[in-house]
This record gives sequence, C-alpha cells and structure tokens, in this order.
Amino acid sequence: MQQESVLTYIGMAGLGAVVFFMLGYFIRKRYATKKLRNAEERAKKTMENAVIEADKIKHGAELQAKDLLLKMRTEFEHESKVRRQELNVLEKRLIQKEENLDRKVDIIDRKEKEFERRDLSLIEKEKQMHLKDKALDALVQEEKEKLQRVSGMTKDEARNILLKRLEDDVKQEAAIMVQRVEAEAREKADKEARKIVGLAIQKCAVEHTVETTVSVVHLPSDEMKGRIIGREGRNIRALEIATGVDVIIDDTPEAVILSGFDPVKREIAKRSLEKLLEDGRIHPGRIEEVVEKTKKEMETSMKEEGEKALFDAGLHGIHPEVAKLLGRLKYRTSYGQNVLQHSKEVAYLMGTMANELKLDFTLAKRIGLLHDLGKAVSHEVEGTHAKIGADLARKYNEPENICHAIEAHHQDIEPKTLLAVLAQAADAISAARPGARRETLETYVKRLEKLESIADSFKGVEKAYAIQAGREIRVMVQPDKISDAQAAVLARDITKKIEEGLEYPGQIKVTVIRETRAIEYAK
Repeated sequence: MQQESVLTYIGMAGLGAVVFFMLGYFIRKRYATKKLRNAEERAKKTMENAVIEADKIKHGAELQAKDLLLKMRTEFEHESKVRRQELNVLEKRLIQKEENLDRKVDIIDRKEKEFERRDLSLIEKEKQMHLKDKALDALVQEEKEKLQRVSGMTKDEARNILLKRLEDDVKQEAAIMVQRVEAEAREKADKEARKIVGLAIQKCAVEHTVETTVSVVHLPSDEMKGRIIGREGRNIRALEIATGVDVIIDDTPEAVILSGFDPVKREIAKRSLEKLLEDGRIHPGRIEEVVEKTKKEMETSMKEEGEKALFDAGLHGIHPEVAKLLGRLKYRTSYGQNVLQHSKEVAYLMGTMANELKLDFTLAKRIGLLHDLGKAVSHEVEGTHAKIGADLARKYNEPENICHAIEAHHQDIEPKTLLAVLAQAADAISAARPGARRETLETYVKRLEKLESIADSFKGVEKAYAIQAGREIRVMVQPDKISDAQAAVLARDITKKIEEGLEYPGQIKVTVIRETRAIEYAK
C-alpha cells in the first residue's frame, strides 16, 4: 500500500514535470515570437526613418548646390562685366594713342618740309655770307694797313703789346683769385686742423724732461769728497777713465758734479758713484768692477724702458733690438727735450689725429714712437737721424710704409703717404710746445738772421723783421713795385723759400705789409 502511494507520487511528479516543461516551452516560444515581431517592427521603422533622413539630406544638398551654382554664376557675370569695362577703357586709350600718333606723324611731316625749306634758305645765306666775308677780309686788311701806317708799328709789335697787357691783367686776376681761394681754403682747413690738433694736444698731457750736460750726485757728508779723490787723485782718475765723464769736486756742499755730453755714460757714472758711496769701499779695482756691473745693468734697464714704452703705446710684434734702441732714447736729448718722452708724445698725437681722420690708429702710433729711432745711434753712424732710423727699421723688418714715414718726417725725402705727413705735423707740434725745447742763443740769433735774409732776397721788399721769437716775420714792401694782389703771391713765395732753406720748430707766420700814403699840404 505504501509502495503504491510512492509510485503514485512519482508518477504525479513526472506528469507535473512534463506539464511544466510543455508550459515553459509554449511560453518561451510565444515570448520569442513577440520579441521577433518587435524587432522586425523596429527595423522597419528604422528603415523608414533612414529613408526620410536620406531624402532630407538629398534635398538639402540639392538646395546648397543650387545656391552655389547661383553664386558662381553671379560672380562670373560680375567679373565678366568688370573685364568688359576694362577692355573698353583700354580700347578707348589705344584709339586715343593712335589718333595722337597720327597727329604727331602729321606734325613731323610738316616740320621735315619746313626744315627742307630752311636748309635751302641757309645754303643761300651761306653763299651770301661767304661773299660778305671776303669783302670784310679785304676791308680788315685795308684797315690793318692803315693802322700800321698811322701807329708806326708792325702787326707783331701791336700783338706783343696787346699780349703784354693781357698777361698783366691775367696775372692781376689770377693773384686776386689765388688770394680768395687760399683764404677760403685756409679758413676751412685751419678750422678742421685746429679741431684735430687741439683734440690731439688735449688728450696728450705728457711732461717734458729738460736735461743738461751735467748730473749732480749728493753726498752724505763733505768727508766723502776726500775718499772719492783718493790718495794722489787715483780714485777720481780711475772713475773718469772707466766712465768717460769728468768728475768735478768743488766747494758745492755735499755734492759732486759729473760732466759729459753722452747722457748714457753720465748715467752710468752717476749710478756707479752712488753704489760706491753706499758700499763704502772706494778704490780703483772696486771702481772698475762697479762700473762694469753698472754698464750691464744699464743695458737691461734700457731694454726695459723700451719695452715699457711699447707696452704703454699698446704696440706688439716689434723686434727686441728695436725695444733696446728705444730705451737708449731715454738718455738722449734734443734742444733739452728728452727724446723718448718726445717719441711717446708724437705717438699719442699721431694716434689721435689718425683716429680723427679715419686712418690706421695702431700704425700711426707705431710710426710716431719709432720716428726718432736713428737718434739712438746717430752719434755713432754717419748721416741724418731720419735716414739712420729708416735704415734701422728696414734692418729689423718693419713695413716699408713705416720706414718711409720715418725717413720723410724731416723732409729728407718727399712724403708719399698721409701718415708720413702726419708724422711731420706731430713731430712739429711736440717740438714747438712752450717749454718743450731750448736752443742756444747763438743758434737762435742765426736762425732769425737767416729768416730775415730770405725775405730780403725778394724784389720789391723794403725791410723784413723777425718777431715773436722767430715764429712770425713781417715784410714791408715798396707800394710802387708790389700791388695788393702781388702781395699775396709774394707771401706764398717767401713761405716756400723758408720751408726749403730753413730748419725751425713749429710754424712761421709770414705777413706782407703794403702801405699806401696820400700826402697833401694845406697852404
């Protein structure tokens, strides 16, 4: 019974399962059919919407294409209209030019015909003029013969008189013109030169060392004079023989004077004596030893002075021997002016003036520093210091333009470059500065006499006076022999002769004075 109940339950469960399975199948099938139907409806609706949207896009594209086509057509019509207008304008211009050309051709034709008529007329007139010229020549010849008979002069004599008068008139006009041109050029050149030279001198504030032919050595006491003289004067003789200078011991308190024309030897003697006084051992053997040592020190010192001068001027690449020669210039003087100091100043002056004239600044300073190089050995070699300096520069491979400027700075040769002229100017400026140089009274008087004699040598000069310490000469002329215009020419001629025949520092002003007096007596 119990077993049957179990089987019954199992059968009912199986039946229920089958029922549920079938029911689930039909439900799923129905759901799937409904879902498929919905999907088909959505797809159909999407297709319809796509077709509608495509129609809209197509319609919009058609409208845009029509608008673009209309716009392009409008632009083309406008551009065509503008082109037609331009072509019309060009066509009118061409028509107008053709008309103008036609008128010009007509005018040219008429002028050609007129010229042909004038040519014929001119030919006829030339024939008539030729006949008249022959008649005039005959009349002129007849008049010349009459004039010769009346004046008593031949044709050549009359021509010479006329040419003489013309020559005098031309000279007068030329002198006036020269005077005017020189005045204008001098005014302009003086203004510019004064500016450049003033700037150069303003930038160059170099002191001048004025030296003499003696040097003074100060002694700690007058007792040292006896030791310097030595027994029977052997110490002082040994010092004079070793140094080549005179040792003067007089009543001057606590001082010994060294006299000699060679500044280098005088400096060696001074240094040697100072060392002997400091050391205290003074005898002939010691004197010779100290002098020899001092000479070697002087060589080194001079080389250092030359190198210092090159360094101060900013110059490089110069031969060591040239530096040593420059150092020797420290112990040379010219009219009391230290030559090395003068060379430095000329270098600064040339550099400043070259800079103002847009020339090579470094090259100008190099020329200025080396221009008196020959004075270092001029007492040992024959020739002028300018020529010696140029030869030394060539020996130590200096450029030819530098050698030329050195040789030409005292006009031993004609200057060929502007830098050579600047070297002359800078040298003269440095030498002519107040207090820069001294010269003996005898030399000074001879220079003034020579200056006056040069002026007196010209025809028509009544008297010449050198004034302003020889920096100006005033020339009085005879008014009946020298005219105002000729006075300007005379001043220039005197200037040229002074430049050729006289050596002088700086410049000399030539003033020609022509005095005219009108005298009457009241009775």
